Amino acid sequence: MTTLETTIPSCTPMKDETLAPIFEKVVAGIPLSLEDGLQLYVTKDLWSVCALAHTVRTSLHGNDAFFNINRHVNYSNVCALSCKFCDFYRKKGDEGAYEHSIEDIENEAKMAIESGATEMHIVGGLHPWLPFEYYTKMLSTIKKLAPMIHIKAFTAVEVVHLARISKRGRDGIAGISSVISELVEHGLGSLPGGGAEVFDERVHDEAYKGKISGEQWLDVHRVAHELGLNSNATMLYGHIETRAERIAHMITIREEQDKCLASESSGKFQAFIPLPFIPGVSELSPLPGPSGIENLRTIAIARLMLHNIPHIKAFWIMQTLHMAQHMLQCGADDIDGTVMWYDITKVESSTTTQEQSITDLCRAIRDAGFTPVERDTLYRTVERDGKVWSVR
Repeated sequence: MTTLETTIPSCTPMKDETLAPIFEKVVAGIPLSLEDGLQLYVTKDLWSVCALAHTVRTSLHGNDAFFNINRHVNYSNVCALSCKFCDFYRKKGDEGAYEHSIEDIENEAKMAIESGATEMHIVGGLHPWLPFEYYTKMLSTIKKLAPMIHIKAFTAVEVVHLARISKRGRDGIAGISSVISELVEHGLGSLPGGGAEVFDERVHDEAYKGKISGEQWLDVHRVAHELGLNSNATMLYGHIETRAERIAHMITIREEQDKCLASESSGKFQAFIPLPFIPGVSELSPLPGPSGIENLRTIAIARLMLHNIPHIKAFWIMQTLHMAQHMLQCGADDIDGTVMWYDITKVESSTTTQEQSITDLCRAIRDAGFTPVERDTLYRTVERDGKVWSVR
């Protein structure tokens, strides 16, 4: 609080005086309202919004900006769903449909070891025919080969799917808890934040009907937190949702984090990741997607709305590395990692081989005016000597 009070003058003078009460709330540690969030979206004084978000970010993390060495694995793009915003999914037999064997996953783990990765990030489609044992064997195979690597895997949507195919779907929360517990036994370390999209029934029914509801997504993360796992939260924005629905989504995440921190749960949300909608060849491809200015504004607003979420991530794969640099100055403190393979979206490339070297990530962070800090999945500082690493 003292840090904010002493640094807030750097954000003034404001061109838009309607922002003054919002700035006062931020300094006093008072959660912002839906109306506050909307004002941050409509004000023409974007500089002051970003400057305030940067002040909050600096009060939390100083001049540090985080990255990690990770490897993304998309085990299959075959999916039972047909979300309108998605150009990743395929149906069985479609051109480009794939499903990786356990041997393929083993090779991915070997490459992760070779690259010095501290994390494997694993997500995929809701494959109708892969058995539950495929997923547990995937985890145990990786853990046997690379016991130090943290496995962050399976969105809440996938977890619900795994409950169904393991015949635990009708058991509600108990079934979800049983599935996550079994996955942990085989090596699962945390949950990613994907599949949240926007917590609104109208948007859900129009853009991704058939997918789990926002409440079900929250249920999965509640169970994970109660079992001691940390997780992330995302928001896919810039398609058919309104700005008010975005703010309501952030407030829901914030309120859930409050409950988590007030409970005896040892897990929590570590990071919030705003993901811009990229039209691709999806059913929503006629939509333009959000502008760069809208992306910057959304990152800044996320930092201001989510005072109880430690980290705001500018996921360079979907924001581009240059935009992620700007976002580090507008509230973000993390740009994700080396990635290597990412098949969900393709912003600047037609290939799924999308990688940034450690040198490139560190240079980007330094050029943006920050100190690069390598972290593991749990945001512990990584110390390394080549491929040999430890955390502190």
